[in-house]
Amino acid sequence: MKTQVKALVVGGGAVGTSIAYHLAAAGWDDVVLLERDELTSGSTWHAAGLLPYFNMSYATTHIHDYSIKFYKTLEEETGLNAGFAVVGNLRMAQTQERMEEYMLYASTAETCGVPYEWMTPDEIKAKWPLIRTDDLKGAIYHQTDGYINPADVTMAMAKGARQRGVVIERKWQADAFHWNGEAWEVTVTKMVEKGGNLVPSDEQVVITAEHVVTASGNHAQRTAQMLGIKMPAIPVEHTFIVMDQDPELVKWRADGNPEHPVIRDADNESYAREERGGWILGIYEHGAPARFEHGVPDSFRADLFPLDLDRIAEQYMAMTERVPSCADSGLKDDFNGPICYTPDGNPLVGPAPGLRNMWLAEGFSFGITAAGGTGYYLAQMMVNGEAEIDMASLDPKRYGDWMTTEFAARKNEEAYEHVYILHHPDEERPAARPLRTSPAYDRQAARGAQFGWVNGWERPNYYAPEGFSDADSRSFRRGGWWQYAVEEAKAIREGVGLIDATAFTKHLVKGPGATAFLDWFTCNKLPSVGRINLTYALTGAGTTRTEYTIVRLAQDEYYLVSAGAWTAYDSDYLRKAIEDKMPELGYIECHDVTTQWGVFAIAGPKSRDVLNAVVSDASPETVLSNKRFPWLTMRNIELGMVPVRAIRVAYTGELGWELHHPIEMQNHLFDLLEKAGEPHGMKLVGARAQNWLRQEKSYRAFGTELGRDATPLEADLPRFVDLNKEFHGKQAMADHGIKAKCVTVLIDGPDDADPWGREVLYYGDTRVGRLTSGGYSVAFEKSIGMGYVSPEVATVGTKLKVKMFDQLWDAEIVEDSPYDPKNTTIRVDG
Repeated sequence: MKTQVKALVVGGGAVGTSIAYHLAAAGWDDVVLLERDELTSGSTWHAAGLLPYFNMSYATTHIHDYSIKFYKTLEEETGLNAGFAVVGNLRMAQTQERMEEYMLYASTAETCGVPYEWMTPDEIKAKWPLIRTDDLKGAIYHQTDGYINPADVTMAMAKGARQRGVVIERKWQADAFHWNGEAWEVTVTKMVEKGGNLVPSDEQVVITAEHVVTASGNHAQRTAQMLGIKMPAIPVEHTFIVMDQDPELVKWRADGNPEHPVIRDADNESYAREERGGWILGIYEHGAPARFEHGVPDSFRADLFPLDLDRIAEQYMAMTERVPSCADSGLKDDFNGPICYTPDGNPLVGPAPGLRNMWLAEGFSFGITAAGGTGYYLAQMMVNGEAEIDMASLDPKRYGDWMTTEFAARKNEEAYEHVYILHHPDEERPAARPLRTSPAYDRQAARGAQFGWVNGWERPNYYAPEGFSDADSRSFRRGGWWQYAVEEAKAIREGVGLIDATAFTKHLVKGPGATAFLDWFTCNKLPSVGRINLTYALTGAGTTRTEYTIVRLAQDEYYLVSAGAWTAYDSDYLRKAIEDKMPELGYIECHDVTTQWGVFAIAGPKSRDVLNAVVSDASPETVLSNKRFPWLTMRNIELGMVPVRAIRVAYTGELGWELHHPIEMQNHLFDLLEKAGEPHGMKLVGARAQNWLRQEKSYRAFGTELGRDATPLEADLPRFVDLNKEFHGKQAMADHGIKAKCVTVLIDGPDDADPWGREVLYYGDTRVGRLTSGGYSVAFEKSIGMGYVSPEVATVGTKLKVKMFDQLWDAEIVEDSPYDPKNTTIRVDG
């Protein structure tokens, strides 16, 4: 047993084995993998081995694409057959709405170069006559994927890892982790067989590792407890059954016909594939319970749960109707085992919160599909500092310390049963809600707020009349809510609107070293006292890690505002950077004050009139004027009885202020503003209208236009980068160059639909980029979007095509900030 290593991987399933392989392939020659039992003895052994491309996430699509291509190379490298049956994947639709879901996915897949084709019911029937097609609208067919033997592919990766120098130790369990300031000291215990159980022996070893990766699968909760962190990776039961032989299928194959593709009957919540003359049927049903919320019992090894036939009876009968020839096939075997899930169904991949050189690869619900790509991109992060794609959507810190076991278990059950639910882009899932609410939540709900979920917070998406159903309004086109968002956007452009932005992430950074630190940490000039600047913290690779609005409260005191969805993500990076630089720069304090401050954003030509009615000042007629309160400044003002940190900035591009206030006074302020706004027709406005309005101003958003796969210069934000100073990531940003450019486009699209920000862009017949945001422009009365294109076409006036509903629609690159490009309205005096 080696006791000094570069990297220790904990977990010998498909994911852990892939990580070890790819770390070695990336050049690390001192890697050890530990498995507490035998390789593949966790969820890997009872996985169905399907390799679906289908995913609405750009990053996850890249991960799946890499896996599928990588697995096809393993036999040549290792001599072991990975058991990959490239039979294709047929995803069928019984409704037009399901087809529209596939069309949106297909445009996303196209941005990643994933091949697909469309099939009609007649084409399906002609090619695979055993499938009943009379109730189908069509299907999307991936001819390059299929299924794989999970054990075989894991063993092939393990052999490839060993060939590259990885040491694999079985029957060793990690029992304690200690960071000594430079490396991890991991106490591992030899496991032995006793009475059919796997139990710890008295033999222990301490391994010192510069890096540790945990890929502990169903044991993620035990891992989290040892590390002292929270992790919402909890298994859910998943059932698939093996049916006896289907005589018609046996005859079909005996006649020399090829194997059927993996058949995905989404509207019947199931998948099927051939298995030795019969069928495997897998189900994503309602009512599957979370298991092992507090850890896997020692007695549970490669075990299964009892089959609950009643839970899957509906889907089983649907299978006998989809493939009628199997109606008389009996049940040969069943597998009801734990598959790890997370609240959004995406795995947790990246640095652990609060810890150094501790990497998580947990919560894989599609672990076989994701294993290859996860190993590849996580190895890039560990070895190079960043992956070539933005992995933020999979970052473990997308859930903060507010997350609990009960929350994770209920949301994971929901994620499981939503695998085949229609994935509307405007979908809001109801489980474990409401949880985090601002004080004005009840008032907003009473006024028709339809809430969205952001990092646990309830945030109004839009406001609708009494009796309106948000769930019934969802669509892949313009949903029933669209008209209300239009009215809200017009209110801000023409009058005044009030937006709840309480979910914003807020940090206070102060101390003797604060100024020097933030000057190094961010790429723009720091503002003077009382002013604000928009700026970016970069990764070591020179790409965008976080967007901040920095308010300078005093000489060495700063108020940092960033995206509400990324509180723990931003806080972790900020705190670790402060810890690194404090010995050099001096004492620095950092406080997460997100829940101490509520935020209302008031905007529109009449916003000053509303505030003038309630502001308390010796000269109320001038307190909000350009002279006393210029654009991009902060002032402490009083609105009624509420002390307000007012910031003259508006994400909508109109005259406006962000009103940061003590959160315990929020209801008083809400009532005050609502009453003052009545004479001016002030409208309550939600996040969807705000998202449209910011695109009219070409304001980039973190998580869409801004992320770890593009630099601020690629985002076309040179005005926020001060090249005359030194800052973290500066040289890497310059070395990175301009590989793509962010642009704004106006689109002549369908009369009843707008882009969602996932669509592929073409210049002639050449794919040149993708949208990252999309919506409707009330100023131009047409669809609008933002995205990245090849630099050679990123010029104003370039004609592009955007793919929506499997058609190409005209689009044109327009100047940045097509609405009010000179910022006249936002600077207006009064």
